[in-house]
Amino acid sequence: MSKLYIVPTPIGNLDDITLRAVKVLGMVDVILAEDTRNTSFLLSKLNIDKRPVSHHMHNEHKTVAGWTARIMAGESIALVSDAGTPAISDPGFLLVRECIRNGLAVECLPGATAFVPALVNSGIPCDRFVFEGFLPPKKGRQTKFKELAVEERTIVLYESPHKLIKTLGEMVEYFGAERQACVSRELTKMFEENRRGTVAELFAHYTAHPPKGEIVIVVEGAEERKTKSEKRKTEEEE
Repeated sequence: MSKLYIVPTPIGNLDDITLRAVKVLGMVDVILAEDTRNTSFLLSKLNIDKRPVSHHMHNEHKTVAGWTARIMAGESIALVSDAGTPAISDPGFLLVRECIRNGLAVECLPGATAFVPALVNSGIPCDRFVFEGFLPPKKGRQTKFKELAVEERTIVLYESPHKLIKTLGEMVEYFGAERQACVSRELTKMFEENRRGTVAELFAHYTAHPPKGEIVIVVEGAEERKTKSEKRKTEEEE
């Protein structure tokens, strides 16, 4: 049956691939990949003899119509990103939307994504949270920080290692030095690190020890911070 399959791939540890993902990658007509070199390596490890085709943020606007037409013609296509679930801060949304507009079947497999283990492992409330992906690099960045400063839910962000110190410094400025946070780095890999503390403590640590690897930041919401402060004030008065 012609269909678009969204296939999550491991974010580090190759053992995290699911049996269902292996089955789908092995049976589809075409595998679209954010980086064909990374996906070719994964396919080789899985003993899947297929050559992936490039589909990334720089060409997806031009190629979406063509891939949709091929699914309409009867082909089945799997979309993968470099790591994790496609369309989560990665290419994929445009193709999914176009397939839905054309009445085509879309099936998203469950699987690896970086922000879920980081959130659960942070020790910060995860019953209500907001996922912001990557923050704006320049335009709109200050406005976004002001919005997040009063966000009551737990905040989850992606960040690159060379911008982490800048981002933590801005959190100290906009959120206050005592806001609790967790920086998760190299998730599922040999040197995985989950460092917890106040944003000021994390800023100091990573200023002294520049980080490597992909990063997820989890920050407690304003309401959680407020509740803790009120509770501490009440205890002091008693």
